[in-house]
Amino acid sequence: MAVEEQRAGSRVSRPEIRLVRRGFTDPAKAVRLLDGPGLEGLADDPVLLDALGATADPDLALLGLARLLEAADEADRHTLRDTLTTSKPLRDRLLGVLGVSTALGDHLARHPHDWHELVTFELRDMHPGPADFRRALAEGVEAGRDHGPENALRAAYRRCLLAIAARDLTGTTDLAQTAAELADLAGATLQTALGLAAEQDPEAAAACRLAVIGMGKCGGRELNYVSDVDVIFVAEPREGVEEHTAVQAATRLAAALTRLCSDTTGEGTIWPVDANLRPEGRNGPLVRTLASHLAYYQRWAKTWEFQALLKARPVAGDAELGAAYVEALAPLVWQAAARDNFVADVQQMRRRVIDSIPAPELDRQLKLGPGGLRDVEFSVQLLQLVHGRTDPALRSGNTLEALAALSRGGYVGRADAVSLDTAYRFLRSLEHRIQLYRLRRTHLMPTAEEDLRRLARSLSTLINDDTRSDPVAALQREWKRHAVEVRRLHEKLFYRPLLDAVAELPPGAAGLTPEAARARLEALGYADPAAALRHISALASGVSRKAAIQRTLLPVLLGWFAESADPDAGLLNFRQVSDALGRTPWYLRLLRDESAAAEQLARVLSAGRLAPDLLLRAPEAVAMLGDPQGLVPRGRAGLQAEILAAVGRAGSTAAAVAAARSVRRRELFRTAAADVLGRLGEDPAEALDVAGEALTALNAATLQGALRACTVGWEAEHGDLPTRIAVIAMGRFGGHELGYGSDADVLFVHEPLLGSLEQEAARAAQAVCNELRTLLGAPSTEPPLLVDADLRPEGRSGPLVRTLASYAAYYRRWSHAWESQALLRAEPVAGDAELGTRFRQLIDPLRYPGAGVPERDLVEIRRIKARIEAERLPRGADPTTHTKIGRGGLADVEWTVQLLQLRHGHEVPGLRTTRTRAALTAAVGAGLVEPADAEVLEAAWVLASRVRSAVMLVRGRPGDSFPGEARELAGVARYLGYGAGHSGELVDDYRRTTRRARAVVDRLFYGA
Repeated sequence: MAVEEQRAGSRVSRPEIRLVRRGFTDPAKAVRLLDGPGLEGLADDPVLLDALGATADPDLALLGLARLLEAADEADRHTLRDTLTTSKPLRDRLLGVLGVSTALGDHLARHPHDWHELVTFELRDMHPGPADFRRALAEGVEAGRDHGPENALRAAYRRCLLAIAARDLTGTTDLAQTAAELADLAGATLQTALGLAAEQDPEAAAACRLAVIGMGKCGGRELNYVSDVDVIFVAEPREGVEEHTAVQAATRLAAALTRLCSDTTGEGTIWPVDANLRPEGRNGPLVRTLASHLAYYQRWAKTWEFQALLKARPVAGDAELGAAYVEALAPLVWQAAARDNFVADVQQMRRRVIDSIPAPELDRQLKLGPGGLRDVEFSVQLLQLVHGRTDPALRSGNTLEALAALSRGGYVGRADAVSLDTAYRFLRSLEHRIQLYRLRRTHLMPTAEEDLRRLARSLSTLINDDTRSDPVAALQREWKRHAVEVRRLHEKLFYRPLLDAVAELPPGAAGLTPEAARARLEALGYADPAAALRHISALASGVSRKAAIQRTLLPVLLGWFAESADPDAGLLNFRQVSDALGRTPWYLRLLRDESAAAEQLARVLSAGRLAPDLLLRAPEAVAMLGDPQGLVPRGRAGLQAEILAAVGRAGSTAAAVAAARSVRRRELFRTAAADVLGRLGEDPAEALDVAGEALTALNAATLQGALRACTVGWEAEHGDLPTRIAVIAMGRFGGHELGYGSDADVLFVHEPLLGSLEQEAARAAQAVCNELRTLLGAPSTEPPLLVDADLRPEGRSGPLVRTLASYAAYYRRWSHAWESQALLRAEPVAGDAELGTRFRQLIDPLRYPGAGVPERDLVEIRRIKARIEAERLPRGADPTTHTKIGRGGLADVEWTVQLLQLRHGHEVPGLRTTRTRAALTAAVGAGLVEPADAEVLEAAWVLASRVRSAVMLVRGRPGDSFPGEARELAGVARYLGYGAGHSGELVDDYRRTTRRARAVVDRLFYGA
């Protein structure tokens, strides 16, 4: 037995079983109704039974049909029975309505002759408009005057509603057309009611012109079956009538209209007429003149009132006055987005709506809750108000029309627009079906099983899942799926940072007309407005979707570029990136949709040359800006795994090293972009550490990959490599303190494998390391990694690679004090890990000598330092601003700290580190340096390091001094947190900081 039969009970008659199989849930009652008055002889009609079974609720449809036949007179009953059995269109319309709406079934029971309305309307070919509804209502009022025009109007309204529902439920009209017909019917009803009010008070009608402005869903031609009809009344005196008298007369008419539609006597209310969207709300006068409306909106209106006016449309009364009202207020609507905090106000209003929902209703709210209709409507309206200032195509009061226009204009992605459109249609259709049942104003999902089943069956064509086996579960899944998608897109569109930026543009700035653009560019500080205009024209001209999106982005980007030291370069870089990625569908979508991606790109492109140069070599790296984790520097393990995998896939040594360099370039951009955007840490010293660690990990992983590639290449030609190789980082590389322009200082050490000839092993190691240096530094589209091995024993004169035993022999016999000092920052970073560890064990006694530094070595170190200061400062360089070997610069601080390490490293474990700041902290902890002195040295070292990074980021090439060109210096100052026009303060602060550091160096290093 089927599930339906089990649900009905196992002891059922054969007729009842047939009914259960057709979807009836109370077959016994159905059998009684089919045997009752009016339905005699139809119980065995399979056509009728199948039609009933196809409705949303067969039991409800049968009950409504029985009541209709019972209420009809004998002749009409006979006509209806014949028509039901012979006319499928009528049968589908009538039973479709009766199976969904008990309220419309009640209406037909009261007015049984109204079923003819479903015959006279040629539903598949006719979509009635306002004039048709006005005519139908007028005829209904005239025909029913004997019972009172008010009741006649309400009955005629229900008759029209019956026809609209029939078209809707049989699929003759879609949601948009149904909602438009409901709005047109509402307008016609208001017009008819106003006519009745004028009949009752002809003196008032003679004194004034009154227009009824539809607001909300009525104004947008997207009305529900049951909804308050929001209106605003505007009046003007007729000739010879005083304004005060006219307003009083119009108020009487408006009040009478409201009563006629809202009164619950007789046939019951049509719907409440709500005028609370008027100026001052319910505390304000019901009717105002046009001038009074205009004065209020110009001076007192709040943000939400302009949002409401977006849907204003004349629907009844004096058409000329209504048109004048809309025309007068439209400019104010489309200027509202320029108000202070406009976007934030709209967003806050949406949050307040959600917060006001009672907790038990939150998960059942189709309209106001998260993922509900309001999420779609608020998103669309906010985008309209922000972008509609300059794009008249967006100025529709209808949600679906506006959404389509936003998609066509490129303001919303096509896929997002389709998803929102589909979800909105489903949610509105669901809301309609809920309201149709009893014609009650509700937006809550029911909880009763029978209600949910009826809804699911009535919406089966809109539900992706099969609704036959478990319609309730299918409905719930479909509803939740749409709600989740709506909420996701609402969060994406409604809180899009670009909206704030567009809304804050000065009036006219978003239009990008040549004259306005040139003036704005000059005001923003572009040095070459003519060139900037050419870039803008190239990006935004034309009718393509790409150009449309660029026209939205550019006005905001121009402002962001202008906040940098070189806006012209930012715009040029943006054009180059856009030219490279313009055919890539995700690029402009990313800038338009993703959180802050457009602003981040603007900041990066205008902050200097390094990051844009890296980006232009592979523009797809822009995608990082749209990823919340996209600007987080990666660790060495992950980088090394990726590089080694890329190396393994390459077909040659050169290609393998090129692949490693490509990964390095992308990761350099990641770190540089994060640095420019201040994403590496709020504290400057912390950010410097993160950048240094990231660059060190990146170079180490690149060296590991290049060493693997060169080793494999050598072995492919000569057989197994006869030695092991380790790469030892030196200098700032070993100290994890690399800057963007730093070379990779290294030592190469090898150890022949057991049974290999030492000379053969040396030649092989020399060949591998030479090729590694050559390929990493070769000219390419990828930035070079210059591998510097000059700190090796005997410098450039010595062999590039030595065995561990050779290093041991050299250091035992020939090592100088400066070499012990250089080894303080030695750290294995690539190659054979065990060999690297043994190298570190070899050099530890040299860099942390047990007896400290002999006096002669101390004198030698100080002499070398003084000689470097005197001889190596570039000609013409200012010693007070040279970050490396100038006064109080990096060398001063590092040599001072290294001297402490040489003298006390054997006894203070904390000093046995390659990191400058960590060693300085350990020296303070050991009492070797006063905290105040350490603070001065650290401040100078951090500032000098940041200046060097800034110079590289801004100029795209390394430098140890402040740039001489004004724009470049301004860019360095911006990076370091100084505002426009404060570059001189940066230089003064640098000199002051390093002067104090030099005083400490003189005491601690030179013993002055």
